[in-house]
Amino acid sequence: MSSARADSLSDEDVIDLVLEGDREAFSILLLRHRPRVRRLGMSFFHDQEDADDFTQDVFVKAYTALGSFQGKSSFSTWLLRIAYNTAINAVQRRRDNLPIGPDDELYGEGGADESHERNEMIRAVRAAMAELPPRQAVCIELYFYYNLRYSEISEVTGFPVNTIKSHVFRAKKLLREKLGEHVEVDHAL
Repeated sequence: MSSARADSLSDEDVIDLVLEGDREAFSILLLRHRPRVRRLGMSFFHDQEDADDFTQDVFVKAYTALGSFQGKSSFSTWLLRIAYNTAINAVQRRRDNLPIGPDDELYGEGGADESHERNEMIRAVRAAMAELPPRQAVCIELYFYYNLRYSEISEVTGFPVNTIKSHVFRAKKLLREKLGEHVEVDHAL
């Protein structure tokens, strides 16, 4: 399939192709959504190899369950739900208290000093997030790092929307307390 044709197909069109027997069409979904799934894996496991294994596991599960996709939500949301459940199950099996939040270095355009300050702020935010109750940490991570709406977080986690709003509100309050008033939580995340 040509790249131009693949780009013009919606996720639902690609799913139809896969379900009609075009197994190779699944690679389109893999290429489109792998970065987001891998970022979620990194936020849970903090290790590139583990995140890669996790990503592969998620896509195998998605491929196997593709026939159950009903289109009630976007494919991306459906896939993130599989990824979230896979990560939660893996973390529960490990029983390690792994902090939530990617450990990537972020560099701004302001030079080394600003980059260093930003990296220190990000580390402080992530350390504070690691101390949040797990449900609050997941909700605030999906809200800020993945820019999901409350309804999408609900689809991914299974939590009611009002519960998610409460978790995000409480998490922001706890982060403000832990980080001090000099850090604006909405901008630090």
